[in-house]
Amino acid sequence: MFLDRLSAYQAIDLVKKKQITVSEILQDIIKRIEQVEESIKAFLTLNLKEALQEAKDYDRKINLGEEVPPYVGMMIAVKDNIVTKGIETTCGSKILKGFFPPYNATVIEKLKEAGAIIIGKTNLDEFAMGSSTENSAYQVTRNPWVLSRVPGGSSGGSAAAVVADESQVALGTDTGGSIRQPASFCGIVGLKPTYGRVSRYGLIAFASSLDQIGPLTKNVKDCALLMNIISGSDHRDSTSQDIEVSNYLNYCQEGLKNIKIGIPREYFQEKMDREVKEAFDKSLLIIERMGAELEEISLPHTAYSLPTYYLIANAEASSNLARYDGIQYGYRSQDFHNLFSLYCKTRSEGFGKEVKRRILLGTYALSSGYYDAYYLKAQKVRTLIKEDFDQAFKKIDLLLTPTSPTPAFKLGEKITDPLMMYLSDIFTIPVNLAGLPALSINCGFSQEGLPIGLQIIGPPFGEGKIIKVAYNFEQQNEIEKKKPSIGEIKENKEK
Repeated sequence: MFLDRLSAYQAIDLVKKKQITVSEILQDIIKRIEQVEESIKAFLTLNLKEALQEAKDYDRKINLGEEVPPYVGMMIAVKDNIVTKGIETTCGSKILKGFFPPYNATVIEKLKEAGAIIIGKTNLDEFAMGSSTENSAYQVTRNPWVLSRVPGGSSGGSAAAVVADESQVALGTDTGGSIRQPASFCGIVGLKPTYGRVSRYGLIAFASSLDQIGPLTKNVKDCALLMNIISGSDHRDSTSQDIEVSNYLNYCQEGLKNIKIGIPREYFQEKMDREVKEAFDKSLLIIERMGAELEEISLPHTAYSLPTYYLIANAEASSNLARYDGIQYGYRSQDFHNLFSLYCKTRSEGFGKEVKRRILLGTYALSSGYYDAYYLKAQKVRTLIKEDFDQAFKKIDLLLTPTSPTPAFKLGEKITDPLMMYLSDIFTIPVNLAGLPALSINCGFSQEGLPIGLQIIGPPFGEGKIIKVAYNFEQQNEIEKKKPSIGEIKENKEK
């Protein structure tokens, strides 16, 4: 048995039955990392020494008949913008190199209490600003399906680690699609929860009104399992909502009767890849066959989502990233003459091009004379976008769209054209502006063997409904079981 291929749900069950040990699972995953990590580059930091010790401790307790946490056997990779006590956390940026947080994020505390073992920290676009994981200050992550393609971003490292069996599950963050788009490009499940469903305490901020932590997993059951662990209110996060958390595993059951699903006409544009449209149409037939009722609807302000997002997100990034000044922590330039030059040199040397671009755009939008014309107007349009969704959910239960207008694009193809890169998130951004939950699940493959994602959008705190539809779709869509050639990733290169 290849234990690295197990889902978290399977591994936990086998550990409980004492059919395998925690150490055996971890050893197989370490062998897998040694086999493929050089090619994929999913991780920035590995935490294997500590992980091995934790696995041995759990095995000892199990052998002695002592009580252990409920999810022992789960191995998780964590995006490197979520703080982990004693494990370097860089946000993929030179400016935070050498930062070892003195505390854990709330989601990390919950995972440890549940018995999950952290394998390492995954690569990302610097400060989560990007759609390809090419903007990291340290390395470029590759898509395990075809190594010359991007894994998506900014949670590309987490998505690549899961699909390549370097981890059972992973945590990512989603500001404008950064969980769902990599999930689509890598052919796995990625869920962006409702804003306020999962604590953001310990998440290093990019855009505070948009950021949300969520799971990237091999299947829907693992997604439900991870949501059970990380969801819930937190007094340390003022945006956290005190709303009862369902057992999401209960939604992994068959049957979609009396569910009405909307198809927003504004999402179907000329620039959508033909194979994406074909895969989406096949998905609709599967879901309709399972008993759901489909209805075309309108979200009239969708066209304004992209400019609205990039005004708000960049403005908030400008504010949040002002704290990196070379004084308190992180990188400090050695070439300065006074306090002003220290600030300038540190930020100029420490931040990458994309981060600088967004800080400049955000600062401009917030500056005197332009605040009302840009930032304030964008907030008003954001309200209109949210109201579109509110009206839609009075008539229907869920929405279905493609996750991305194209499959994974080539490395280097869009890195010099920021606008084209931004357009790759055009179907995911409206969800963040409205604070809604949404999930991406694989719904097919292109002729080149690249995964295509289906996006399921729900009303606020409607994660259960989303998981139910996704689970049913997963059971009926046999192509979902396809994986990259596990032993041949090094040879899996596009000619």
